Amino acid sequence: MKNKSTLFNFKDLIIYFLIAGTGATVQFIAGSFFRNYVNFYTSVSLGYIVSFVVGFVLTKLFAFDARNTNQTRREMVKFGIVAAISFGITVGVAALTLAILHSSDPNDFIYQLPFSFIPEKYREINVTEASSTLAGMGLSFVSNYILHKTFTFKSTGFYDRAKAIVHLGKD
Repeated sequence: MKNKSTLFNFKDLIIYFLIAGTGATVQFIAGSFFRNYVNFYTSVSLGYIVSFVVGFVLTKLFAFDARNTNQTRREMVKFGIVAAISFGITVGVAALTLAILHSSDPNDFIYQLPFSFIPEKYREINVTEASSTLAGMGLSFVSNYILHKTFTFKSTGFYDRAKAIVHLGKD
């Protein structure tokens, strides 16, 4: 009897959690780095963009048994669509969470690390912004898992229909 694939297959969920965790770590670190130079919303966006490449490569290689599908272009297009949706969720939820936190207390909670890799300069962490970013990333994680499992790395016919529409436009 063939093993029926379910949406929340435990093995896929664990592997995806590890891979997405790596991507989320890259996103959070990159966003924190960019936050030193740009505003909160731009730093969340730039962190997401940096993690996009890491996410596709790792997801393609290790999640959802998609390593040898020979459909990388198709999966990349669909991954980009899911990433655009996820980007909206990540930034939107982060902004909404920050607005909610600021509505109850307009002052950000700042934590100063007791150590630094740069002598005589201590790193401050804006816990309010970091919490907002993590909320956006958390909801994005759930939507990404579901969309990648049911759309990106599954033959749905979407890519062939979209390709036919684009090809018709060239004639």
